[in-house]
Amino acid sequence: MKRLFKAKALSSVAALSLALAMTGCASSGSGTTVSDVINATSSASSAATVAESTSSASGDSSVSATDVSEDTHFDEDDLQWDADTETTVDLADGSTKASGTGSDGVSVDGDTVTISAAGTYRLSGSLSDGKVVVAAGKEDVVRIILDNASISSSTGSAIQVDESNETLLYLEDGTSNSVSDASTYADTAEDAANAAIYSMADLTIAGEGSLDVKGNYQDGIVSKDGLVIASGQLTVTSADDGIKGKDYVALLGGHVEITATGDGIKSTNDTDADRGWLHQYGGQLNVSAGDDGIKAEQLLTLSGGAATVANSNEGLEAPTINLSGATVNVTASDDGVNATAGSSENAAQGGGGAMDASQDAHLNISGGKVTISAEGDGLDSNGDISITGGTTVVNGPTNGGNGALDSNGDISVDGGVLFAAGSDGMAEGLGETSKQSGVQASLGTTVDAGVAIHIVDSSGSVVASFVTSKATANVVYSSSEIVDGDTYSIYSGGTADVDAGLGAGSITDATKVATATAGEFESGMGGGMGGQGGGPGGQ
Repeated sequence: MKRLFKAKALSSVAALSLALAMTGCASSGSGTTVSDVINATSSASSAATVAESTSSASGDSSVSATDVSEDTHFDEDDLQWDADTETTVDLADGSTKASGTGSDGVSVDGDTVTISAAGTYRLSGSLSDGKVVVAAGKEDVVRIILDNASISSSTGSAIQVDESNETLLYLEDGTSNSVSDASTYADTAEDAANAAIYSMADLTIAGEGSLDVKGNYQDGIVSKDGLVIASGQLTVTSADDGIKGKDYVALLGGHVEITATGDGIKSTNDTDADRGWLHQYGGQLNVSAGDDGIKAEQLLTLSGGAATVANSNEGLEAPTINLSGATVNVTASDDGVNATAGSSENAAQGGGGAMDASQDAHLNISGGKVTISAEGDGLDSNGDISITGGTTVVNGPTNGGNGALDSNGDISVDGGVLFAAGSDGMAEGLGETSKQSGVQASLGTTVDAGVAIHIVDSSGSVVASFVTSKATANVVYSSSEIVDGDTYSIYSGGTADVDAGLGAGSITDATKVATATAGEFESGMGGGMGGQGGGPGGQ
């Protein structure tokens, strides 16, 4: 394929490919870690994650602990216990009482309920101004069954885990539960609790009931260790970040709704090589965030279920991002998907450009359905972009300072379907390592949102039709149907059978706006760099 390129330092996606292959063949307890991803040196031509084979890309999908390839605290035994050993805690203002075999492990001081021993505790009733504290031993596993429980605090967290080996919040089937913290905290030290649910230990949320979390001070749910959301109907509203797990966040199922002024959901460990990851295996995740939507300090993987970021600054962000089987919809005021290893002296943030050095950052799309609407770059990597499967539709920027595709390394397409539409100023095509060809065209005019765009081969057959959600001046299309070196025409108007995205269409009454030769792409420095970029009347 013949291409024009901007000068770039290329970084390998071999580590990423190998990591996906390792995930696909990993068995329970194999402990694939972030360091395996980042430090791997062998390559693999194709891969599929365990989640792709065990769950569909629907919001109802879920996986069990045995399907999780990473090393976490969670296993199936966590969800099994003898009901006869439960301790019942009846919450009531000024008169909370505990009964059952483990009642000695519960103390009540005013409306502060403290659990100090391993066991299973069933909480019902309400505290209008109180809290539940877990202060057990370092090796203790504490299960808290929320059975129509409501806990509010005017001084700090509603549920606070000071110490345990692991604490499980189990939402009893058919119940509605709620927690709400104070808008100002009595303890404001740097390391003090700052969330409605705050845990210094590994935290698991499971069960088929519902839990409404209001983080009025800062965050909704915080684990300073690992966090697993196995199931449940979870609604989080927060003054700052919605959900945070330090070492990792694993979403296995359930329905999670997050409305956050800061970041939506994220992992925060940026120092330990095998931590700082977030992986959605299944379930439905809906995020509306004032800052980043879904974020990980080291590795972000969406392999099953459905993830929707309805509002965000940047939709998805991590040094390495793997999209391998989920249904992903992102709306962002800046970059839709941003693979970045952070700032460096040699790499400018955002905007692409030939002077930016490539980082050790990777964006890999190997499956699923990805739809992006971004005011900044659509797919942005400060390293490489690799697409090997799935369907990816990018409704990119309308301003000329960003592009639907932006990479400081290489953009490699070896499978799947890619349609990227956006402005013309920083438009970028596929890189030299791509095995699958594609078509790029500067349209020579701006096609309004909602107007169909068609790729038509030399025989007059419509190869693909799209309806974009934003005004478009430049398009990139790649699929197995594109023949390298062939000439294609781009039409606007006519009809398509979708309101937005990909679909079948007709060029009846449409207008031809450009021609392009498959395999010839622009350099990323604007649509006016020459006819080889596929502009009107191009080759």
